[in-house]
Amino acid sequence: MTTPTPYSLLPTPTPRASPRRFAFPYRLELEPRMTTPRWLPWATSLGSVVFALVVGGLVLAYVGGDPIDAYAHIFNAAFGNPGVLSDTLVKASPLILTGLACLIAFRARLWNIGAEGQFFIGAFGATFVVQQMFDKDASPWLVIPTMALMGFACGALWGAIPGFLRGRFGVNEIITTLMMNYIAFFWNDFFIYGRWSDRGFQLTPTFPKNAWMPRLSDFADQFPAFSGITIHAGLFLGLAATVAIAYLLFRTRWGYEIRLIGDNARAAEYAGINIVRNTVFVLALSGGLAGLAGMAEVSGVVHRLQERISPGYGFTAIIVAWLAKLNPWAVIPVAIVFGGLIIGSREIQPSGLSRMLQGIVLFAIIGSEILNRYRVRLVRAQLSQSL
Repeated sequence: MTTPTPYSLLPTPTPRASPRRFAFPYRLELEPRMTTPRWLPWATSLGSVVFALVVGGLVLAYVGGDPIDAYAHIFNAAFGNPGVLSDTLVKASPLILTGLACLIAFRARLWNIGAEGQFFIGAFGATFVVQQMFDKDASPWLVIPTMALMGFACGALWGAIPGFLRGRFGVNEIITTLMMNYIAFFWNDFFIYGRWSDRGFQLTPTFPKNAWMPRLSDFADQFPAFSGITIHAGLFLGLAATVAIAYLLFRTRWGYEIRLIGDNARAAEYAGINIVRNTVFVLALSGGLAGLAGMAEVSGVVHRLQERISPGYGFTAIIVAWLAKLNPWAVIPVAIVFGGLIIGSREIQPSGLSRMLQGIVLFAIIGSEILNRYRVRLVRAQLSQSL
């Protein structure tokens, strides 16, 4: 039997040298900005669009397409001549109104994700006027304003419900506005598949002429230059709404209260501003603008209520509002760009390319908020040596 060797007599192992690792001598740090330059938000918005175009071009190249030709074709199909430009402005019209709807809510830090449902409910209200209130012999000067008022009122009611729930009970408006979209969709389906259906199809009969918003082409006899121009009165309704919202936000006391609530709700409450009342009113106004867009679409473009009257105007409006940096005047050019994207991309792939670019822009805008709030610094790393 062997005697075990005492531990103290065992040879001491030679320590191995640890492999030398490369350490990058610099690191990135985020430093909160004390002030944000006025040009920076606009630069990040433009950068978001450029980033989306680059990524979209890479995807097109990967599937075998030519990005330069594709983008050139989109531009020509949307802005190449007065006829297609008028089609682009027709698509931009509901985006202006729904973009303003999202903007006014976002200004008060109320996240209205339900502009799409409010759009559909506004279209329903306008159709109700045609189906139940007037006949084909009524004056269009009475029918169309009534349709506009009803579309606005229905959208405002649809927005006021989550506004009341948020203001009175603290219910998250993101959830309520999003879920109410689906109620609005199925509410319309109940009528267009039922009592308002045109011979069993999922749409209503065509509106009588007195419920059609006038188009510029209707005046081609007096003004030959308007021949083939499809712009309707909904565009001018959107422009008027832009002026009204800009005046409300920057020239009225209520607009100041909205902006103060968005900047600091606690300070606004301490100053005596009624948060509950303003929450309801802001979301009601937001819903009303989206409902007005729905009325303009069924009266000026579709001339009936049907299942698919929107390619996602209410959701695209979220991107429009953020890309415009919550500035009412900037909503107009941004809406025109997205209207052109909808028109132009249909020539290449129905809605696929357009929605892909919209999604990339949205994610890029969200990411760019970091640059607006923080300054990125490259600092030299302190290398520590272990003893």
